Amino acid sequence: MVIGVTMINVLPGAERAAYEEMKRIEGIKDIYHVFGEYDFVVIIEVPDLTTLNSIVDRIRGSEDVTATQTIIGAEI
Repeated sequence: MVIGVTMINVLPGAERAAYEEMKRIEGIKDIYHVFGEYDFVVIIEVPDLTTLNSIVDRIRGSEDVTATQTIIGAEI
């Protein structure tokens, strides 16, 4: 099991659209709209790094997303 925590910035005013788009991505466990440096914190829980990378690439590919930062954790 691999867990990724991805912090996301989106275009001003695009928060709702970005949220709705992320809700449809399989593997995203939780989405938090936050205030501060980032607009969202997303928890991704998947079986392997390849799948995590695919999901992060899909998030980055959104026209509403301007930046991401991902922290990866794995079970030991």
